[in-house]
Amino acid sequence: MKNCILKITYMLLMIGGVAAQANEQVKHIPGVFIGVTHIDNEAEFTFGVEYEYKLDKQWGLGLIYERTNNAHHGDGVSVSLASAYFHPNKSIRLGVGIGEERVGGSHSHSDTLYRLSAAYDFHIGEFGIAPAIAVDFVNDQEALVIGFAVTRPF
Repeated sequence: MKNCILKITYMLLMIGGVAAQANEQVKHIPGVFIGVTHIDNEAEFTFGVEYEYKLDKQWGLGLIYERTNNAHHGDGVSVSLASAYFHPNKSIRLGVGIGEERVGGSHSHSDTLYRLSAAYDFHIGEFGIAPAIAVDFVNDQEALVIGFAVTRPF
């Protein structure tokens, strides 16, 4: 599974690089995320920031940082990852990413994290509201992240 996700991420990044050369239009999309992370029958408040660099109408690359303060028995978990995005139309965003999950507390440690995500962007003037869902894969466990991002493209 790990090698498959790495190969998919690499292919998306390579395709994105070709798409960027074909289209000079660039779009920056910063956002703030608020949601909930579900793992092991527990749900914890999650917040974060995200950024997408739009290569063209269909492809983008992004960075995400999320924090779940009460996760892992109150030790807190932070997630940092890079993602490749495919936009089949103006509103839908599908993503695949790889990054790191860091657990705090007295038994702090880091693990590699893989993410599959989907979002639907509602455009309201100069802002966007994007309900999103993601599945994180870490050490044979899955976490479901549900929430929304408020974005301000420029």
